[in-house]
Amino acid sequence: MKSLEIFLRFGVIQLHLFDVVVDEINFPQHLQTKYQDVKSLYPTEGRRKWCLRVLYDSWPQLSTVSSHPNTAGAGPTGQASYESDPDPTDPVLEDEELGLIIRTDFTNDDAWNSFCGKVQAAQKELLSDLSGGGAEAAAEGGSDVAMDGVPPPPHSVTPDDADDESDSSSEGADIVKILDPSDPADRLKLTDISNLAALRLFNDVDIRPAPIPPTGTKRISPWNPLIDQSGWQEIYRGKNLWIYDSKSITDECVRVVGQEGNFYGTATGDSWRARGTHVPELQFNMTYQGMKIDFNGLDKWDWNERARNLNESSTL
Repeated sequence: MKSLEIFLRFGVIQLHLFDVVVDEINFPQHLQTKYQDVKSLYPTEGRRKWCLRVLYDSWPQLSTVSSHPNTAGAGPTGQASYESDPDPTDPVLEDEELGLIIRTDFTNDDAWNSFCGKVQAAQKELLSDLSGGGAEAAAEGGSDVAMDGVPPPPHSVTPDDADDESDSSSEGADIVKILDPSDPADRLKLTDISNLAALRLFNDVDIRPAPIPPTGTKRISPWNPLIDQSGWQEIYRGKNLWIYDSKSITDECVRVVGQEGNFYGTATGDSWRARGTHVPELQFNMTYQGMKIDFNGLDKWDWNERARNLNESSTL
């Protein structure tokens, strides 16, 4: 397989592989005590929105806790209702794909169909390489990370399986699923949505201590939960999201949506643009090799998208 090259308007970015250690926090305690009340107040919503409301209702209490809290009183080992209740977007996420490409611009079907064809061709090539040469094929081109223990890629969708796929996803999407709803109401919900709106629809909210500011750097003011809310940061867990927008018509790229900030001052929901043909390989490496994009420590994420997310953060 050809080594992956990603070109942005900022220049060539560097790909770094490392293990991520996530601190445990006491958000489950607040879910246990407040989730049912919130659910009763907003019965027409779903699990993801109810959890988000609990988080925002809990910020005052969380703000009084150290930004490095202990883990006493963690949630029960059994599955609670805030983990098992249904959510409107669950059907989109129930399959085995690792990531989700979301169409948010519906003005040019020719450009969209061309984009999808190229993504699916790249995906087919990657799956062929993985089947022929094993998982090591995905690491060709410079990765020093051993692939021992990497699971095989998701199974290929057969013609019979494809009959069961909804009209909102592409057939045969194994590494990434393509969401293209046909219902006008569903399209309206997705049209030009922000990165944060997409995360809140298709990922599960969580919280962690905010990254530590560098020596001599003051914490942000005013607070914002996507960066730092009294020592905490709102984050998301779930499938990686790739957003096809109006710019994609001409640049054939998608927004790569971050589920948490990278270093202090960057924000949950930050994004950069990746060419559609690189999405399958990027997704595989992000999932199985822990690949992260850090721009060599420079803040080169899309500032306009960040500002949009920060402005929307308090709107539930």
